[in-house]
Amino acid sequence: MKSATLRTYALSLPEVTEQPHHHSGSFRVRGKIFVTIPPGQTHIHLFVSEEQREQALAMYPEFTEKLLWGGKVVGLRLALASAPAAVAKQLVRQAWGNKAPKALLASDAGGDW
Repeated sequence: MKSATLRTYALSLPEVTEQPHHHSGSFRVRGKIFVTIPPGQTHIHLFVSEEQREQALAMYPEFTEKLLWGGKVVGLRLALASAPAAVAKQLVRQAWGNKAPKALLASDAGGDW
């Protein structure tokens, strides 16, 4: 999946904004980061739930790995070049749903929460 496609998809989700985050780009829902794109744009960091992370790691070990921050697992790292677009979009939507307020989730007709 190309980073431009990912960017377009992330911005299509309800109430998403794109903002810088240190040296990376980030996508946020009501100020909460759900995806970051580090420099080079070869991979993304997804802030999904632990259950979603473990499921993705089991199903897609060829392009996912645990995202570590200070020795703690905080999300999922996804290699953009290897990930099918449908899978990447699904994981971005899960990350969005993990950070979006419940009221926004309830109002999102396309959501599967």
